[in-house]
This record gives sequence, structure tokens and C-alpha cells, in this order.
Amino acid sequence: MEEQGIALKKSVDSDESTSDVSEHSTDMESSDMGEEGTPQYHQANPDTMSKDAEQKDRDFRKKLNRDAREIVSNSIHKGVKLIVHRPEYVLENEQEYASLSNELMPIVREIAKKTLPLLEHETSSEFARNHYYGSKFQADSVAYRDFRYFAKKRPPTESPSLVVGLRIDESASMAAFGRLEAAKRAILAVYEFCQICNIPILIYGDTADVSRLEQMSIYAYADCDKVDANDRFRLMGIRARSNNRDGMALRIMADRLAASSQQTKLLISISDGQPKAMDDYTGSYAIQDMQQTIAEYERKGITFLAAAIGQDKDVINHIYGNERFLDITNLTELPAKLVRIIARYV
Repeated sequence: MEEQGIALKKSVDSDESTSDVSEHSTDMESSDMGEEGTPQYHQANPDTMSKDAEQKDRDFRKKLNRDAREIVSNSIHKGVKLIVHRPEYVLENEQEYASLSNELMPIVREIAKKTLPLLEHETSSEFARNHYYGSKFQADSVAYRDFRYFAKKRPPTESPSLVVGLRIDESASMAAFGRLEAAKRAILAVYEFCQICNIPILIYGDTADVSRLEQMSIYAYADCDKVDANDRFRLMGIRARSNNRDGMALRIMADRLAASSQQTKLLISISDGQPKAMDDYTGSYAIQDMQQTIAEYERKGITFLAAAIGQDKDVINHIYGNERFLDITNLTELPAKLVRIIARYV
């Protein structure tokens, strides 16, 4: 509802018109990991950025805005005033991350320890699908009509082809019953698991109706096109905000994933309720939009999963279907459960 909206001051993203990883390592260490697999921290001080780095950040943010608006330009969300933010981070975010990672990294490392040997086996013995040429013809791929009808052996140095997208519902109701903290822990765990296993990851949060000039807000916490070790600190800025326009968020993320080169494209939505945004994005209208979006992008190779952590689990189940639905009754199980689910797709 509009009265829930949060008044925002003009941000660095508002100059846009609103009209319109590291290499795989068997010892489980990446370039951002120190001894014992503990993350290395980086100084968060935007004042120390060079002018060139600042310009690159601005250019990337503008590109995210242009791309997002283009993605929804032929959908029912065409007229929605959208801003894609690239959140900054502060010392408190680093401190919060350090606290949560101390709690979660043992779980993440244990799951990764079991996953990495599978990665090594698969890279040397499995066929990589969807190539223009190769030694094995895939009759089932002809239906896609993209001429990628062949499979070929993966070389030992090539990682299994998986990209992961995490969509976080940042609606106001996420503040209730510890849902937001559970989501934040799960996102941190998935992020670090993907870093260890060298899996590209896209993490976006979203909310609607923060103001009349910003009807849809996307928060790009981590992006495959601009990998930054400090993204782990940006994740600590996830918070409950206003309403939720789920179909628009899913469309933007699914389209980004569909354009990636990885074969398996997994998009997980973490949400506590059904879609609701002004003026009339609610009920059967919003549900139909979400279901049409899911069907459209499944045809483009996206696998959808919905982690339901709130009171509207039956509605979320109805929207996504049983085969895509994860009922997270115990919020403390969310981090490990999500990481193990992603490990199955490796």
C-alpha cells in the first residue's frame, strides 16, 4: 500500500530517466578466501575509489537500468517507473557480514567439500550439452531451434555449466517473524558456496511503490557482469521496504539469466507472500502475470524454484506449482537447505 512507502532522497541512480569468479580450486579456497576458507575483507571506503573506477560504476549502473527497462518494454510493466540501484556498503555491513559468516561458513564449507569432488568427476567424464558441433547428437534439443543440437566432452579444466539467480522479496512484511534475517543468512550461504565452487551468481532484491516517481526498485547486490569481492558486504543491506511486484522482478532476472552462456540456469525466489503493488497489481491479475512469465522463460531454459517463508505458502504453491515449490517451515534450516538444493544442480 502507498502508506507503507518509504520516502527516498535523490540517489545516485536517479539521474536515469524513469520513463522509460575466481578460478576453481580443489582446496576450497578462492582469491577472496584466506586460510581455513575464511573470507578476506576489503576496505569499504568509496572516497578512495579512483575517478576511473567511479565512472565505471556509473556506467555499469546506467547499463543495468537501460537493460531492465528494455526487458519489460513489451510486458504489462512497460509504464512502471523503474530504478535499478547498485547499493553501497559501510563498515557496519562488513561487521555484520563477519558475524554471520563465522556462524555459516562451517556449514557452507562442509557442503562444498562434498560437492567439489563431484565437480572434478563431472568435468572429466560428462558431456556438455547445447553446442553447435560435437561428437554426440541430442535429438531432444531440436525443439529449441537454436541449432545447438550436439554435445561434446568437457575438457578437464571446464567447470560444469551452471548460473544461479537469487531474487529476494524486500516487501515490508519480510520484517516479521525473523524472515528477513533468515533470508539474509541463506543468501550469504549461497553466495559463498558459489564463490567456492566457481559458480556465477546474480543476486537482486526488489520492492514496489517507495514513491510515485519510483514505482519499482531493483537492488543489484551481486551481478555476473561485474564480479566484486565486496558484494558480500552489499548483501547485508537487504531490508524490508514496501510492496512487491513479483512478476516484473522475475522477468528482469530471468531475462538476464537466459542471456548467459551457462547450460543450467537456476532462478530461486525467496518470498513470504503473494504479489501486491499499486494500482491494481494483485490477485488473479498479478498471479496470471507471474505464471505467464514463468512459462515464457522456462521455454528459454530457466529453472524456477520458490522458497516460501511466510503465511501465504498456499498461494505461492499455487503460483509456482508443486514441482517448483519449497516449503520452508523452519527458517533456521533455510541456509543449508538452499545450498544443498543448488549443489544438486552442479
